[in-house]
Amino acid sequence: MRVYVPLTLPGLAEAYRTGELGGARVTAYAVTPALSDWYESEDSEELEYAALGLAAYASLRLLAADPSAPRRRVVVAVDVADRAVDLSPGEMGETLVPGPLRLARAAAVHVDAEDAGQDVTAAAAALDAADKDDAEALDTVDRAAGHDLLWFATQEVPALIGGGAGGEDRRDGEGGPA
Repeated sequence: MRVYVPLTLPGLAEAYRTGELGGARVTAYAVTPALSDWYESEDSEELEYAALGLAAYASLRLLAADPSAPRRRVVVAVDVADRAVDLSPGEMGETLVPGPLRLARAAAVHVDAEDAGQDVTAAAAALDAADKDDAEALDTVDRAAGHDLLWFATQEVPALIGGGAGGEDRRDGEGGPA
């Protein structure tokens, strides 16, 4: 099963340094029965994209908690054994996976393009108000969610973390948006 682990660029740098994602239990997002029921689709690609979106939202929460982190959402896609995934957490699409997960087993890394920074910054600041159903704050968060995360091969992680905001824009057709 593919799971999507939300991070920040400093979190990705730490995972690269240690070779591991998370601790003993890793919160991730995946295509769960609840997500499939809510999304009302049987298209596996659409469902995977929805799970990636939930992880991107969780990454936004991590950014809100760490004002020093560069304002780019980060999600690492990792394939794990189905039997290892606990589908019972409360949030839709949320899972728990025994960790730590080996970064070397990651299938891909998804990161915002640099031009998403202003919208991601505004969305991280608006999360508390959005949680209270403030319409303007919800629109601000939606603007950030409107930016597709770019796909990067795991070999590109050093370039992504090298300058804190580096990395090659993959909208050139090679990989494309997630």
